[in-house]
Amino acid sequence: MKYLMLIYGNQEKWDSIPAEDWPKEIAKQDAWNKKYQETGELLGAYGLADAAAARLVRRKDGAPAVTDGPYLETKEYVASLYLVDVESEARAYEIAAEMPWADNDPVEVWPILHEAAADL
Repeated sequence: MKYLMLIYGNQEKWDSIPAEDWPKEIAKQDAWNKKYQETGELLGAYGLADAAAARLVRRKDGAPAVTDGPYLETKEYVASLYLVDVESEARAYEIAAEMPWADNDPVEVWPILHEAAADL
């Protein structure tokens, strides 16, 4: 079964991490990614730009209407997402708990209920 794992961040938190610590933190996440890529359970890992770079898109008169946003009411935003394919819900939770940031921040785990055909 496939699960989406979400990591939330906020600019204040990122700014509080000393610049010299970033390489070590990135290396920990890269090791986690590699471990689960090698088991075949990690299908994709994506780090997102901060909320200031996000845009809202609607359709207006058949064309994209792009506006700034989202306008967050909280400081947190989706910072990274991971797609895993595992044998059980319990396994998804085990993998999420091994995420390097899971000691400090929760990893949100969502079951994937529907998947469009890959050949569309």
